[in-house]
Amino acid sequence: MTILPDVLQPDLKIVFYGMAASKKSADAAAYYAGPGNAFWPVLHCVGLTPRQFEPHEYRDLLDYGCGLTNLEQEQIGNDDELDFSAIGGDTLRAQIEEFQPRILAFVGKRAAQKFLGRKKLDYGLQPDTIGDTAIWVLPSTSGAARRYWDESHWQALADTVKAD
Repeated sequence: MTILPDVLQPDLKIVFYGMAASKKSADAAAYYAGPGNAFWPVLHCVGLTPRQFEPHEYRDLLDYGCGLTNLEQEQIGNDDELDFSAIGGDTLRAQIEEFQPRILAFVGKRAAQKFLGRKKLDYGLQPDTIGDTAIWVLPSTSGAARRYWDESHWQALADTVKAD
């Protein structure tokens, strides 16, 4: 059973890709719904949305060229609660090949590490691509990851999108 629906369509600017829905997001049936999650504020702060959206408005991101999905569609919880043996990236690769966004942006290193098969990753633009889709790794917006927070990587992504 899919916890949150994919928010995808062809030719998006960015698809934001997380690890899995948190318990709060699953309960709210909305992406990035935890009270300490900075996803919605940072999208507005860096200029990717004209105002700060509420989590239940997640489908409206399509109007701004942005999509959403998660690596794990059937488990709920923080990264340290997930069974990684059951997680694979074949669905994501197929979605990106089908919808061809300009950028695939991982919201947090864990999903990127799992998908790319590398432990050592820096934030920002990666050397990897999926066809013509560039890959970025961004700091997690989860309240649990606040000690690693650096908005500059989000701003660099927004600046890249606006420059194209």
